[in-house]
Amino acid sequence: MVATINRFEDLECWMEARKLVEMVYRAITENKEFKMDYRLVGQLTGAAISVMNNIAEGWASQSNNEFIRFLTYSRRSCAESQNCLYVALDQHYISQQTFNNIYDQALKTVKIIDGLLRYLRSQRTKKSKTILTPIKPQTISTIITSLTI
Repeated sequence: MVATINRFEDLECWMEARKLVEMVYRAITENKEFKMDYRLVGQLTGAAISVMNNIAEGWASQSNNEFIRFLTYSRRSCAESQNCLYVALDQHYISQQTFNNIYDQALKTVKIIDGLLRYLRSQRTKKSKTILTPIKPQTISTIITSLTI
């Protein structure tokens, strides 16, 4: 059986980024003081949403090189989200456990993005967008396994 990725919603990194966004919004809505810190809320939600947006925008690009560029933006937005979590923790808007959970989700998302980046970079010599071609489950498994290095 061959797994085919036909749309950005099929990408595991996008699915994990979506979970990250949901976790960020849940943490914000659970704390009244956090909700009122408009600057931090805007920065954190913007960064988390940017992870998803850049994966989708890169997917829609016309080349692997463009996709790689947007995936690196997503990676940076994960780091920005993690950084904002420190501010939320220091201001006592979130618990250490909430911090750890969201931080780990961002890290998981980065690792999956990194695996996809490695795969795309290995395919640079091909002219078509490689990711549109069927990816064998063994290949996906190899990408995910290499994330645990």
